[in-house]
Amino acid sequence: MASLKDKVVIIAGASSGIGEATARRLATEGAKLVIGARRVERLKQLAESLQDAEIYYQAADVTKPEDMEALAKLAMDKFGRIDVMFNNAGIMPTANLSELRRNEWRQMLDINIMGVLNGIAAVLPIMKKQQSGHIIATDSVAGHLVYPGSAVYCGTKFAVRAIMEGLRQEERENNIRSTIISPGAVDTELYTTINDPKNRERVKNNQRTPGFGLTSEQVADAVAYAIGTPENVAISEILIRPTKQVL
Repeated sequence: MASLKDKVVIIAGASSGIGEATARRLATEGAKLVIGARRVERLKQLAESLQDAEIYYQAADVTKPEDMEALAKLAMDKFGRIDVMFNNAGIMPTANLSELRRNEWRQMLDINIMGVLNGIAAVLPIMKKQQSGHIIATDSVAGHLVYPGSAVYCGTKFAVRAIMEGLRQEERENNIRSTIISPGAVDTELYTTINDPKNRERVKNNQRTPGFGLTSEQVADAVAYAIGTPENVAISEILIRPTKQVL
């Protein structure tokens, strides 16, 4: 494993869950961090709790290209380079297609797909100039299979998987790596993005069944592993499930 010390890492969607856990994990390894999310107070609390880390934060909405570009600019202003971009923001409202929840569909497309593309666009010119870089996206087991009630969510995650593989193929000669992290059930706040109360409670209980759901820290370990591989090693995807998960 290569050292994570002094690697410059941007984390979008860092205010809770996998993003927060990854920031904490990388900080212990001496990485230099730039974190963004919409909930800036959460970012402030996270940064203040990591007193020994080199960490900067800024409010960022992944659906706004200018916000993602501002995160990249912050990293360049403070550290002069960007080694890793971790596109982690996402939502998961679940409902059958017959419920015609068009607003939810649009939100998922904007955050889960355009959010990733905006993150890629913000750092790709910089990484091409550097002739090095690593772009990571949180995907999902739902990016590998489809199940009822989640057709659009699964569609967004399949799209991220395709985009990230296309990125790998297009930018391999520029020494730019791409990785998707595809977790199964994780005990995070993602269930709060489900608007239907019955579905929200079901997913929440499933995630929090003792001994079942993964912790955010366990997924963060997978992210750290991918980042820590040598530059000539490309970890294209990590599929990480709870042992007892069926799908």
